[in-house]
Amino acid sequence: MAKELTVLVDTQISVITNDGRNIIGILRGFDQTTNLILEECYERVYSAKSGVEQAVLGLYIIRGDNIAVIGELDQDLDSNLDLSQIMAPPLKAIYHH
Repeated sequence: MAKELTVLVDTQISVITNDGRNIIGILRGFDQTTNLILEECYERVYSAKSGVEQAVLGLYIIRGDNIAVIGELDQDLDSNLDLSQIMAPPLKAIYHH
């Protein structure tokens, strides 16, 4: 999988982690075990009672074994979202048995 990430370097991506976090940032690097280095990073925190909050993280490293989904973020579509009006329960963690 790591080889396919080459096309996403220097673009804004969204990462869903195994513990249900949604982290967004600019992909600056990765290695053979899919560890990611993200810059200008923030986490979107979802709530069923209030809108989405964004927590600034800055430079962030995500271990490859904690990644569930990686995707390119459509910045035009994303900039038109009113996150204060989006209400959803947080994602649940992934449990491996």
